[in-house]
Amino acid sequence: MNEIIIGIDLGTTNSEVAVVQDAHPVLIKNQDSVILPSYVGVDENGGLLVGEAARNQYAVYPERTVKSIKRLMGSGEQVEMAGKKYSPQEISAIILKSLKEIAEKQLKQKVAKAVITVPAYFSDVQRQATREAGEIAGLEVVKMINEPLLPLWPTKGMPMWARPLWSMTLAAAPLMSL
Repeated sequence: MNEIIIGIDLGTTNSEVAVVQDAHPVLIKNQDSVILPSYVGVDENGGLLVGEAARNQYAVYPERTVKSIKRLMGSGEQVEMAGKKYSPQEISAIILKSLKEIAEKQLKQKVAKAVITVPAYFSDVQRQATREAGEIAGLEVVKMINEPLLPLWPTKGMPMWARPLWSMTLAAAPLMSL
């Protein structure tokens, strides 16, 4: 079996992980959903929450939860969560590591490499911060690709969440396999 390279759409609100099978992107499910809310939190016992659990906590304990961290990538700013300061790369790494673990569980093998989509407008500093987050998460980021410019891509009828995966398919299909 070839080494698997996952595709990750690290979103501001939601994130997804996929793999290319037979030249088509296949979203990898986490329990009942392919969407992982891009929230990270700390519970009352100091345990880490990622995704739905962190989003649910946000309404009651916003001081223990971080959302929309992608907007701070490369800024040098820090966020506070449960009294501790974190860089945007550290928070993004927690999300990326969770997506990596979801993929490993479903694919039943270790994953060490990823292609990550980034907004076309991201600066070099923001791209480097995203790469650092991947490395913190234990991933070699083999490629970062721009989210598609919608008028230029054959996405008619494709849901908005699937469009970054289309760009992953075109840019990374030669890299990814099962």
